[in-house]
Amino acid sequence: MRILLIEDDRKTAAFITKGLKESGFAVDHSANGRDGLVKGSAYDYDLLIVDLMLPEMDGLTVIKSIREVKPKTPIIILSAKHSIESKIIGLNLGADDYLTKPFAFTELLARIHALLRRSTGVKEATVLAFRDLELDLLTREVRRGGKNIELQQKEFTLLEYMLRNRQRVITRTMILEHVWDMNFDPSTNIVDVLVCRLREKIDKGCSTKLIHTVRGAGYVLKVLE
Repeated sequence: MRILLIEDDRKTAAFITKGLKESGFAVDHSANGRDGLVKGSAYDYDLLIVDLMLPEMDGLTVIKSIREVKPKTPIIILSAKHSIESKIIGLNLGADDYLTKPFAFTELLARIHALLRRSTGVKEATVLAFRDLELDLLTREVRRGGKNIELQQKEFTLLEYMLRNRQRVITRTMILEHVWDMNFDPSTNIVDVLVCRLREKIDKGCSTKLIHTVRGAGYVLKVLE
């Protein structure tokens, strides 16, 4: 899952970016509101984290502008402003949640997962599941048929994205946008290689295959009838 962090404080941005990447997210960062608006409008992010006091363009203006083109993207405000008025204004302009500084990263992470569950319609508190395949978002454990499967970070992130979009065809471009940050090289075959590695681990030794190639389109997590 890919997140855009719009935060001008370097230490805060570095802290959040490090924590999110360790939790399996791809993260892009903007240090001012204008750059954040450009990125947030142009790319298909799974979630945005926006500070209110930003250089070049304030966070409320960024949120209002992004909402015009991305009405469903979850947005969390992260701000030092504690007043009820600030929270009401931010939420009324389109934010889905409001977290005040200082904050615990574990709380931010919990709110991110809650918004992602809400936006994708997934009801499980911490576990994504399909048939006998389970992915635990908190312990970062993956099991199929009760057997533990060891995944690398990008494999885990890809599987999470496929489980959130199970039975839907996802294209290579969609995978690039949601699993990698902006530093990836789109000319490589990294998507096909990663899917191949994941399929080898998930479907190996199982009579029912879950990860399938849709010729000319992409990949899908489903059971073929």
